[in-house]
Amino acid sequence: MPGIVECVPNVSEGRRGEVIDRIADAVRATDGVRLLDRTSDVDHNRSVITFAGPADAVEAAAHALVAAAFAEIDMRTHRGEHPRLGAVDVVPFVPLAGTTMDECVAIAHHFGRAVAERHDVPVYFYARAATRPERTRLPDIRKPQYEGLAAAMASTHAPDAGPSRIHPAHGAMVTGARPPLIAFNIELDTTDVALAKRIAKEIRESSGGLPAVQALGFGLTDPPRAQVSMNLLDTSVTSLARVWREVEERAREAGVRVLRGELIGLMPLDASLQVTADALRLEGLARDRIIEAHFLE
Repeated sequence: MPGIVECVPNVSEGRRGEVIDRIADAVRATDGVRLLDRTSDVDHNRSVITFAGPADAVEAAAHALVAAAFAEIDMRTHRGEHPRLGAVDVVPFVPLAGTTMDECVAIAHHFGRAVAERHDVPVYFYARAATRPERTRLPDIRKPQYEGLAAAMASTHAPDAGPSRIHPAHGAMVTGARPPLIAFNIELDTTDVALAKRIAKEIRESSGGLPAVQALGFGLTDPPRAQVSMNLLDTSVTSLARVWREVEERAREAGVRVLRGELIGLMPLDASLQVTADALRLEGLARDRIIEAHFLE
């Protein structure tokens, strides 16, 4: 059987349902690809589309998604809480069954150069597909955001592919290859965004916090709440349960309750087993103790 690749594009639209439908439909219409999930957030004004299949089909679906998103999203009028560089902000390729990381790096490079040529947009390679060490971390590439990218392109942000100018409507795109990650948010029972930002700074790796954790603090509007928004890059290093405890402890010290968690997109089975083992104090809980896992294998 051919290897399976997962693709998890993040697009800068989370409010217009009909637009998100059309972008998802472009993926769904691609032969050989299975649309696994779509998750949207109004405050972030962002959607995450997850699909998988053989490498060639997944790359074709990614191109279809880019074309559909570029036809609908104009960055000149886009506003949202989440940092972003473009209409299709980031397109990671993830190796699943029978696929290697090196193969996903090659897909990302081929896909990124083709997007740059077809759509005249600057493209950056990140994570395992990065061509320079300072572009391994997505937050470092995305730091100027769409509004500041034009000025940064003259110094730190020369693109890896495509023109050395921002596309007015589409912005820029980041693509790469990475292991599975978990996008996970925790809502606090407060409107104190400064508290969420402080907690995020304390727990993220770049500030000396938890390894393999990226975090930011945001304000939500419906209802008004503060949120700690995170990417867990490797749950074998820092688990979901550890992240929850660290956020909850800091919130409690400030006299604030944790209200709920929110999963964006999908998560690996092994990460959920870690949470179960932690909650029930089960040592060595592995897939072979799960009935369905025997059939999945």
